Amino acid sequence: MQQVYKSYDKQFAGVDFDVFFNCYSKHNRLLWERYRSKGVTKRELACQRFHNTFEELKLAGIDPADMNRVYLEEMTNHNNLIEGARDVLEYLKNRHYHLFIITNGFKEVQYKKLVNAGINHYFTKVFVSEDVKAPKPSAVIFEYAIKSSNARKAKSLVVGDDWETDIAGAMNFGMDAVYISEEEIDKRRIKDFVGFYWFSEIARLKEIL
Repeated sequence: MQQVYKSYDKQFAGVDFDVFFNCYSKHNRLLWERYRSKGVTKRELACQRFHNTFEELKLAGIDPADMNRVYLEEMTNHNNLIEGARDVLEYLKNRHYHLFIITNGFKEVQYKKLVNAGINHYFTKVFVSEDVKAPKPSAVIFEYAIKSSNARKAKSLVVGDDWETDIAGAMNFGMDAVYISEEEIDKRRIKDFVGFYWFSEIARLKEIL
């Protein structure tokens, strides 16, 4: 986002990047919440997150749709993996695990990011919510992925870093899940869940797989 901000330098005159980014993050988060509950479409989310930001900051002269396009293009160029990710993928591949991705992200970005990061060959298939017509945490997309993969729910495991969309979504569907996060967990959130794991580092997946 910093790169995109710099490319619109003149239009952002007087508005610090941190102010812009915090405002954008707020509107982006609210719109993703609405998207997951089918309150807005993908197209509306993409445009409104910038439109609402510009409106609140009283910025003019920037086309929200154009900035979103530039942002999505720039995003595919940033493909740093979290520490240990590639090693874990290689480990799982060598142990003959079948790996899939379930994402709410925009498909024009997700595929390019996988290829540019050099990890697309580890995954058999990518399930994108806009294709399935059901975003995480809906049980529909998890069920679709299980059936399409010819997998068994009891033998499958969801690994994710978002509590609501990945972990709660998977476990409410009846799948085991691993939460990769450094943040502390409220034990009340997991008291009714079995088959749940919490690791601060992705490398610790090797302990259970």
